Amino acid sequence: MKVDVSMIDMELRGAGRFFGYIYNILSEARVRTFPRFKMTEEYIERKDGTKLRICIFRPKKTCRDVPGLLWIHGGGYSMGSPEESKILIERFIAARDCVVVAPDYRLSVEAPYPAARLDCYEALLWMRDHCRELGIRENQLMVGGDSAGGGLTAAVTLYARDRKEVAIAFQMPLYPMIDDRMTTESSRDNNAPIWNSEQNYNGWKLYLGELFGKPDVPYYAAPARAEDLSGLPPAVTLVGDLEPFRDETVQYVEKLKKAGVPVEFKLFKGCYHAFEQMCPLARVSRRAVRFLTDAFRRAADNYFAEQVPV
Repeated sequence: MKVDVSMIDMELRGAGRFFGYIYNILSEARVRTFPRFKMTEEYIERKDGTKLRICIFRPKKTCRDVPGLLWIHGGGYSMGSPEESKILIERFIAARDCVVVAPDYRLSVEAPYPAARLDCYEALLWMRDHCRELGIRENQLMVGGDSAGGGLTAAVTLYARDRKEVAIAFQMPLYPMIDDRMTTESSRDNNAPIWNSEQNYNGWKLYLGELFGKPDVPYYAAPARAEDLSGLPPAVTLVGDLEPFRDETVQYVEKLKKAGVPVEFKLFKGCYHAFEQMCPLARVSRRAVRFLTDAFRRAADNYFAEQVPV
């Protein structure tokens, strides 16, 4: 899908050109301090004995009995860190008191699939096991993420459903990177800012490693390949109509609905990938964030999933 600048929302055009050249330049120092939360770190042990860093974001005031949100950062599976999600995390904490656990999962450039998914699932199990210390309601564990983090959100919820070790109450796979086949109209020849077809191809090649291009890629790696979405938790997502992930997001939403999963979804006209983060002051971005935070508040009030005995 070729994207002409005239197709992009006017308030997003300048930033799209800018961030197209310097995408992913946020440093920890530039996003370290925000007013509504405090951040701590923990290191949890993987099965191979190595350590996984997780960032824990809490409201500045002491809170108990709140939702727990596993938030998974984006970056095409090959870039990024939990600190870069601070802006979105701050919005969720402002919308409803919660504790956010953000894993610094292994990137594809150091370890391809299934490393990232395993790390995120380990962080989810750790959150389940430490609900009391974290002040989290054990029947309200949620999972969310953007872009590749959205893909990992879908993968982790599918994996959790199948393994039946941990119950997830709600999921937020935002404009998720979930289809390695790249056969949809929006994913072919897409030249939109921030994330395009060439970047998408390279991202999948790095993430899947030896599985790339093969017909039997597991749906834990590319959740768009999953046929049975029954038994998954309620969801909210959004996507811009100009980005590569438009069609796979729409198709995934339709599959969820057909499986009887409650879904809130919005398609934003004239918007490229991650527009609400790249251009947070644009009116369309403010509408998108309001849609997400309103859905998160409703989920915190209404969605619960009891943990099964381990």
